[in-house]
Amino acid sequence: MDLETWTASGIPLLRDPREFVLELHQRHLPQPGTVVVAVVDALHRLVASASFTPWPHDTDGWQHRNALLTHLRRIVPHDLRLSEPTRTALLLRCRDGAPGWTEQDGAWMWALRDASVLHGLRCGAYIGLTPAGWQVLGDGRGGRNPHAGSWADGPVHTVTELPPRSALDAPRGHRSRRQTAEQATRGEDAARSPESEAPWAPARVAAAEATRRTGTR
Repeated sequence: MDLETWTASGIPLLRDPREFVLELHQRHLPQPGTVVVAVVDALHRLVASASFTPWPHDTDGWQHRNALLTHLRRIVPHDLRLSEPTRTALLLRCRDGAPGWTEQDGAWMWALRDASVLHGLRCGAYIGLTPAGWQVLGDGRGGRNPHAGSWADGPVHTVTELPPRSALDAPRGHRSRRQTAEQATRGEDAARSPESEAPWAPARVAAAEATRRTGTR
């Protein structure tokens, strides 16, 4: 798909592309070679998004379409039962090189349009992220920041910084009570020695009384 065909296809304009690109970038910190697919509601609020790195040898629009459709199915249910789509799928592609449209952008544009139709969504904007900045292809809007190298300026998070999920799920008051109980339990276990415990003996089992089963057919 060339840029003229894309522009003439009636792609809905983003209400605030700068804020949208900033939000996507903060969520995913895309590096060159990364694709971010996102879904917005009727008020242009971000509903879901996913980022992935396609295989370098996958350059065909059909392969891109299948990858986008797979990720759309994972993050949002389809809207195929609706008479008209209410949500919109958008795509941000981070790459090296000069800004502007390329043949691979055309393949991704076709993939976004086809995947959106198959998932019951409207096809939305296509955003290119290059070293020169970001650009919404087809409507001329863009900016210098973020750009393809901005991912290096983002915060680095590791799994070891996160608290246990059980602590996250419990309310704050329950967490303190749970921690106190766990500490008390650990103290009792430490004070208890194997010699102080009574030797294990099998429990006596009383003879089972015959039970009469009744039923109807």
